[in-house]
Amino acid sequence: MIDVQPLSFPEGTALAITVRLPKTTLLVVTTEKGYIMCGALDVALLNQKLADRQILAGRAVGVKTIQELLDAPLESVTTAAEAMGITVGMKGREAIRKLF
Repeated sequence: MIDVQPLSFPEGTALAITVRLPKTTLLVVTTEKGYIMCGALDVALLNQKLADRQILAGRAVGVKTIQELLDAPLESVTTAAEAMGITVGMKGREAIRKLF
């Protein structure tokens, strides 16, 4: 099942996407500029194979809900996200606010 919910921030509205798959759940919070995601996100792939796309993204591990994704510190971020001030250890909510 796929669930999509709007999330209001002072800077705008993000989308929270939950994809329930067998034995796992994918979690994403996205703006028009970039996104944060659960541990399924391959940041190394984005930085190496897709570097020319300058993808703004961050990854939090060990999260099971959208709320946990927003509250968790980012474990890794893309080079492009880091260049705009999104850092490892930053809470997901703070990263999303920078992605508006």
